[in-house]
Amino acid sequence: MKASDYIVEYFIKKGVTDVFGYPGGMVTHLIESMRKYQDRITAHNCYNEQGAAFEACGYAQVKGIPGVAYATSGPGATNLITGICNAWFDSIPVIFLTGQVNRNESCIGMNIRQRGFQEADIVSMVQNVTKMAVRVAEPNELPELLEHVWDVSVSGRKGPVLLDIPMDVLRADIFISKVELHKEAKTENRRLRNFDKLIKLVTEARRPCIIAGAALKNEKSRKLFLKLVNLIHVPVVTSMVSMDLLPHNHECNFGFIGAYGKRTANFIVAKADLVITLGSRLDIRQVGAIRENFAPEARLVRVDIDDAELGYSIRDDEVDVCANVDDVLEALIEKVSCNFSEWRGWLNICHKIAESLSGIDDQDTNRFVTNISRYIPDNVVITTDVGQNQVWVAQSFQNTEHQRILFSGGMGAMGYSLPAAIGACIASKRLVVSFNGDGGIQMNIQELQFVVREHLPVKIIIFNNHALGMIRHFQEMYFDSNYALTTENSGYTMPNFEKIAGAYGLEYYSFENPEAVNDSFMKNDDPAIVEVKINHYTYVKPKLRFRQPNQDQEPLIDRNLYSYLMSL
Repeated sequence: MKASDYIVEYFIKKGVTDVFGYPGGMVTHLIESMRKYQDRITAHNCYNEQGAAFEACGYAQVKGIPGVAYATSGPGATNLITGICNAWFDSIPVIFLTGQVNRNESCIGMNIRQRGFQEADIVSMVQNVTKMAVRVAEPNELPELLEHVWDVSVSGRKGPVLLDIPMDVLRADIFISKVELHKEAKTENRRLRNFDKLIKLVTEARRPCIIAGAALKNEKSRKLFLKLVNLIHVPVVTSMVSMDLLPHNHECNFGFIGAYGKRTANFIVAKADLVITLGSRLDIRQVGAIRENFAPEARLVRVDIDDAELGYSIRDDEVDVCANVDDVLEALIEKVSCNFSEWRGWLNICHKIAESLSGIDDQDTNRFVTNISRYIPDNVVITTDVGQNQVWVAQSFQNTEHQRILFSGGMGAMGYSLPAAIGACIASKRLVVSFNGDGGIQMNIQELQFVVREHLPVKIIIFNNHALGMIRHFQEMYFDSNYALTTENSGYTMPNFEKIAGAYGLEYYSFENPEAVNDSFMKNDDPAIVEVKINHYTYVKPKLRFRQPNQDQEPLIDRNLYSYLMSL
């Protein structure tokens, strides 16, 4: 059969219902094959290949199977790279298909820059940010390679893969034979024996806590984790991207840790005698610039499927468990029985003090997020962009048990929220809410046409402070308020978003006061832009000054109170 037909049939058999991409000369045969199977799979036309990559990420995160994005050769392929990096750093399984010039036009093996029009060696460019990237050299390699890249993307620590397919391969007839599967080896590591040590440490601990990471965000892990927490009632703090693992009002949920995290969460880690991390890599935003100052009173146990992450240690005596987090959760549920009543008393004191101090961090922007969250249904997916809006959502969104919040975590890519919301909407077939800043929305604003064209129920919330707020704040702190390229009078501007909504044919709403937020924008499933008009001088509070311990965030709390909390 024709190679491009085989590719489309393969994805249909795997349960892929939607793919994302942009037309181009080298993928015309693939597009034609998708047209032939349009009753079983939909090829969505995006307006920039970066948008397609993020849409495939959002689709994969909600659907639980690999997303698929395609692009033509040269600039089409290179436009995917930011999305490929996003999938790599956040462990999202996505299969990227790039068209390539015909093999007889290629400069491979020749000492020249380019031979074919729009030829670029995308495989070499992305090898360090994919689990596998390969150019299909012969048509009959394709069936086995497809099986292999699918398996690689979902095995072990998940991630992106890329197949670069010359145009003459896509149009070739291929012989279909029995395909040999190449399974990734199961994770085996000497640290597996440390599981018994983990059980012993939990049994002996008096002030334990769990740091929950992104490895728990799939449905199976989430359910196991909730079962464990409800069984042993251990306090839970999270990474920012995992702040939705427990409902906001769960008694064990103390919020996310790190530079912009909850004060209570950071104090809990500082006072714990045992910290167990589940699938969280503990980067500088989580632990601070001086790693040895993190959790100074605690034994540290780290559970991760990626042995390389465990090699980046916090301290010499930490206990590493290299395993699938689900296996560890199931074993803990079976074997652990604890009583942390003494610790709970301290937590209650800490929690009450933190609530009494909330006024020093209380801002209109956080209240906007909280009030908006009250009108969002339980089964809705929420996406965030990167910048201040992302932190306000992580700090103040009152998530329910079934809501899912998607972030661009490791890559931190502005322009992620809108296309990720599109992918999530298509995967879930439900309404999605997309939070953005006035800067990030302009990175992929062209994808509004996708929303309008397919009449997707996506509510696009734009926090507009007429500035690149996060960097403007850095300039205020470290450059004597010498603003450059971040404010309206220093080289940055934004459009009239009401007119943008009108140009795209979108409904438009606006709020200028957090107390005035209402459910008007949620009364139907029509796509809409919701502009939240906020003060130019916006801040993220609390915020950690570089090289300070996590629990001593700014604005600083009373020094006597700080000493008291640390002495408990």
